[in-house]
Amino acid sequence: MKSVLVVVLAPFAVPALAALPSPVVGTGQLTCYDDRSAISCPLPGQPYHGQDAQSGSLEPAYSDNGDGTVSDLRTGLQWVRSPGAKVSWEQARDGAAACREGGHDDWRLPTIRELYSLVLFSGTDVSSCMAPGSTCADPVPFLDTRYFDFAYGDTAAGERVIDAQYWSATPYVSTTMQGVATIFGVNFADGRIKGYPRDRARQFVRYVRGPGYGTSDFVDGGDGTITDRASALTWDAADSGVGLTWAEALAWVEARNAERYRGHDDWRLPDAKELQSLVDYTRSPATTGSAAIDPRFQVSPIVDERGGTNYPFYWTSTTHADADGSGAFAVYVAFGEALGWMQSPATGEWAVLDVHGAGAQRSDPKAGSASSYPHGHGPQGDVVRVRNHVRLVRTASGTER
Repeated sequence: MKSVLVVVLAPFAVPALAALPSPVVGTGQLTCYDDRSAISCPLPGQPYHGQDAQSGSLEPAYSDNGDGTVSDLRTGLQWVRSPGAKVSWEQARDGAAACREGGHDDWRLPTIRELYSLVLFSGTDVSSCMAPGSTCADPVPFLDTRYFDFAYGDTAAGERVIDAQYWSATPYVSTTMQGVATIFGVNFADGRIKGYPRDRARQFVRYVRGPGYGTSDFVDGGDGTITDRASALTWDAADSGVGLTWAEALAWVEARNAERYRGHDDWRLPDAKELQSLVDYTRSPATTGSAAIDPRFQVSPIVDERGGTNYPFYWTSTTHADADGSGAFAVYVAFGEALGWMQSPATGEWAVLDVHGAGAQRSDPKAGSASSYPHGHGPQGDVVRVRNHVRLVRTASGTER
């Protein structure tokens, strides 16, 4: 990856990639997919062109310091290599002050964006291994295990194989499950961000130190675009306005480039980390009456599965590959409530609840019908929409990917 010196833009400038305060590190996805499985990467104009593996993103790079710590050469963050035993969130929060790994005394619990910077979508979702009678190839964690210690859930102790969740320091400003205080975390076994019950769960913790990372610096371009100078990404202030399948989303981006939308022909469907960098975790529909994004961005309201006003899921270009070899799901980020179908054990009745919080990252089928999933998908019945919204992104002028 080559960097160049920045040129001065009007009316603002963006730093060169090497000097960015919050560069978005690539997802590590090198395989192209159609609606079901891996394919040869398509050419421009062909179906499925423009997906994650073709984005030319900033490749992850780490250094093992040989003292129980790992340095991220892209973000400038330093991490504890081994997470140790699972702990409560309170223990995770308070334990940072006592950590002396590598001889340092300034460890902290990472924010959700710092923690998510470690996710690699070269991983495969081990959830598919949980179904009765399923056969999986060897699953691959969503983490570079050459540098970071990792373990799946201990099934001999009654855990699920997917129980490899890690705490962040980022609370959900609302609640999940009808009033449960919630903290966001990353699951490196299934490749998702979800909100977890603050006072009921025990999860891994991986402490971090170093410069602040993950704060955006938005500037309105005055032309319908908004640039984040911290990441050198320029976004369309508007979204697609309608839900699309994943293949339609990729084609929609191609069509915008063909017409030189807003004067540019290098728009792309954002990858998972790019899109997650837009989430404003100080906002939620229940607490601010808005989507979890800076209010300078336009967000199309939708009618959700409860019949009320909510905000869309947004597609990324990243496939959420299963350990059984399927590539039928793609990653989305929920800027509205991350709803799920939950069944009452007492009455057997189903209800739609905010189960994971606005700002969660989950996945949806790339094709098909939402009606095929009347009670959602996964352990918390994640609502399935299939047709999700799109927000365009491009690398800011004056920088090079």
